[in-house]
Amino acid sequence: MTADTIATSNAKDVAKIERIADVLKAIAHPLRLGIVQLLDQYGRLSVTELCDMLQSEQSLVSHHLQTMRQKGILQVEREGRSMYYSLRQLDVSRLIECVENCPYEV
Repeated sequence: MTADTIATSNAKDVAKIERIADVLKAIAHPLRLGIVQLLDQYGRLSVTELCDMLQSEQSLVSHHLQTMRQKGILQVEREGRSMYYSLRQLDVSRLIECVENCPYEV
């Protein structure tokens, strides 16, 4: 391996680790975790449906949806006046499931 190959490989590893950290930060909030779980369960939900299911205000839910959308975790489609969200990164729900199943003590 040449020094250039090693440098390129390390740069890719660093970029990959940074992306993982971004995803973890983007879902590391109870409301965001709830959103991911609901979208995993139902596939696609409107902002209103999410607010009702999470019993949260629209402005708060919209803020969290926007954060996850900017990080590439969610996608959105407009239908008339409604916005429908779904998971863009389906593996995020598997990550949450993995953490849920890890034995830990509180």
